[in-house]
Amino acid sequence: MSDFTDRLGHRFANPALLSQALTHRSAADPRRRQLDSNERLEFLGDRVLALAIAEWLAERFPQEREGELGKRLAVLVAADTLAKVGEGIGLSEALRIPPAEGRTGLRQRATVLADATEALIGALYLDGGLEVAQRFVRRYWAEMMAADPTPPMSAKSRLQEWTLGRGLGLPVYRTASTTGPSHAPVFVIEVQAQGRTAEGKGDTKRAAEQAAAEAWLAGLPPEGRGNTGPAPAPTPGAARAREDES
Repeated sequence: MSDFTDRLGHRFANPALLSQALTHRSAADPRRRQLDSNERLEFLGDRVLALAIAEWLAERFPQEREGELGKRLAVLVAADTLAKVGEGIGLSEALRIPPAEGRTGLRQRATVLADATEALIGALYLDGGLEVAQRFVRRYWAEMMAADPTPPMSAKSRLQEWTLGRGLGLPVYRTASTTGPSHAPVFVIEVQAQGRTAEGKGDTKRAAEQAAAEAWLAGLPPEGRGNTGPAPAPTPGAARAREDES
């Protein structure tokens, strides 16, 4: 834990906050309605992260309009980005998860890592204030903040822009299947546009929809892609996309 807190860059005056941030719902006390889990800190950390990133974006890109800043914000606070940060600081090893759940791979799930990263930001905020939380964010988001000189666009947004730009209406998404236990579901989402379908898989419906949109766009011939933009680089824990399988 000493190495882990070194990576956080903060020594907790109230160690109970760190312990709560690292407690997955599966390890929480059911007699307390799991209120000792990291879910409440996740709720807070989500808002703190959005504020820290929004302020940073306004500072770094003074010539960009609100819409362009919003595109950057959406990518920087997305679950895949949070999971990448969590993996980078060794969060999966520090999480409190029952042994049986750990053997199912719960520690490595993108949603679990993303939620716990937000919870850590919430704990840092409560223990040290906004400056401490911002310092953590600026340390671990710096590379991603500097990576793309142009505002990024998600796969769903790029697919919607492609179809609307050709008068084809909005893509249609539907849930093809849901498998796995309630705390670790796997969603398969199908997207249909221009008479063609593709599927994506993810541990949230949103991730699966993004994966489906990416799969649909990947099936376009190069000359037909227009201004859909480049696909974002894959990140650890990101949902996997696939075309229809026989």
